[in-house]
Formats: sequence, structure tokens, C-alpha cells
Amino acid sequence: MASPNDLKFQEFEEAEELLSADPGASTLSMMGSGTAPLGGGGGGGGRGGEDVKLDLSEDEEGLEESSELLGGQKPTGGFWTFEYYQSFFNVDTVQVLDRVKGSMMPLPGRNFIKHHLRSNPDLYGPFWICVTLVFSMAISGNLSTFLSQMGNPATHYRPQFHRVTIAAVVIFLYAWLVPLGVWGFLTWRQGTERQVGGYSFLETVCVYGYSLFIYIPTSVLWIIPVEPLRWILILVAMVISGSVLVLTFWPVVRDDTRAMAVATVATIVVLHLLLAIGCKMYFFQTTAPVAPMTAMTTDPPSIHTTLTTMSH
Repeated sequence: MASPNDLKFQEFEEAEELLSADPGASTLSMMGSGTAPLGGGGGGGGRGGEDVKLDLSEDEEGLEESSELLGGQKPTGGFWTFEYYQSFFNVDTVQVLDRVKGSMMPLPGRNFIKHHLRSNPDLYGPFWICVTLVFSMAISGNLSTFLSQMGNPATHYRPQFHRVTIAAVVIFLYAWLVPLGVWGFLTWRQGTERQVGGYSFLETVCVYGYSLFIYIPTSVLWIIPVEPLRWILILVAMVISGSVLVLTFWPVVRDDTRAMAVATVATIVVLHLLLAIGCKMYFFQTTAPVAPMTAMTTDPPSIHTTLTTMSH
């Protein structure tokens, strides 16, 4: 009966006999990543044999590639494809709520793009924030006008539906054109001053869209017909929303020249203030109460008739 050692080395002895008969035969070596070959050509393989090595590390690379795809990387495609735009809305409720929370509670030293977007900007949140703000601004403005005229019997309230159109044009133009200008300016400064950083256009639109969320509850509270309270609310909203923009864009412009960095941030803040004050003044303008018209009574002109007595 053959011993275990005889069975163990039997096939290797047969391989040596075959290689001694044909020294030019090719051999197959299997090797893992970072390991030596598992099989060799023996004594004759080094003289003229050709080693064919199978590297198992390709499977590991394939696994890494699949893990990257599962990790949430956006597909790359042409801008004319549906998948290209679908990737911009690839967020869940938890991510959107976290970004909304970050836009309402800005903290010093916390960049909104770095801490909340994390290289995954979206258009889902900014789009619905702008849509909600359009309707809340228009509806709240109509309610405010109705409440201010409710006690005046001389006026007749008419809904102003054109405010929805005006609010949509103003808010969406601001949410797209201003980020486009900021992104273009930062890109130009990157070419002029190498140390100046920058964000992508999608990241810029995203941070501007989320920064407008604070105006949704503010516009609802503007219904209260107390003018000092309205100005306090607009001041708080401007500070919170403007802080999100300043904390986001200051780190990328502070390496520029001092005058240019301050001018850039000041322009961003001023445009944001103009949007807030303009919406308040147009949609929630204070109308002075109109005194009821009193009927004017006019006395008919008195006709004095002089009777003269003629003597006959």
C-alpha cells in the first residue's frame, strides 16, 4: 500500500519526467497578489520553458470597482440622457433633512458644502425649496393684504394671483443666475490667482437653494400684521441665511487679495439682502387704512326772487 508521502509527491515526479522529455514545454503558475508562484517548471523550466502566470489580483480589482459603484458614485453620461439628470436627484429623505437642518443652524467653522453635501450635491432639495417658497410667499402676501383690509368696509379685496408668477420669476432667477455668476467669477479668479479655490456649479446652486429654506417659515410669520415684528423676522432670516453663504464661500476666497475677498463676500451678502427686503416690500407692503367716504350733501342754490310791485 502506498504511503501518504508517495501519493503527495507522485504528480510532481510525473511533471519532472515530462519536462525532462520536453524542456520547451510551457508551464502554468498560479500566484496570488503579493505571493510567490505556486507551481514552477522544475529544473528544465528555467532553461527554456515559458511561464504563464495567472494573477488573481484582477478579481480583487473587480470587487473594488463594484464597491465603488455601490458606494454611490454618479454615472457619467451625456447631458442629453435621462440618467445624467437623474443622478442630480439621487438623495434620500435623511440627507435632505440633514442639509435643511444645516442651513437653518450654521455654525462657525462648518462649511456647508464640506460638512453636509460631502461631494454629493443635489437639485432635489433646492428645487422643492424654491417651489415651496414661491407659493408660501404669494399666498402669505395675499393673506396679509386681506387681513389689513378686512376691517375697512369701503374696500373690496381681490386675490392677486399674479404674485405667484412674480414670485416664481424672482426666486428662480435668483437661485440660478446668482450662483452662475458666483461660480463664473470664482472660476475666473482660479485662472488668475492659483491659490483661490472654488466649487462646481452644481455645488454652488445647491448651497444657494438650501440657504433659502429659512424664508419659508419667515414668509408665513409675515402674515402677522405687526410691522416691527416683520422687520425683526427678516433680520433674523437674513443673518441665518447669509451666514450659510459667508461660511461656505469665505474659505475659497480668503486666499485671494484682501480687497477682492472682502468685495466678493460683500457682493454675495448684498444680493441676498436685496432679495429678502424686496420680497418683503412687494408682497407684504403696508397699506394705510382708507377712511370711509362720507356722502357729501350740497345745498341747492338759493334762488332769491324779488317781487316788484308795479304801480298802475
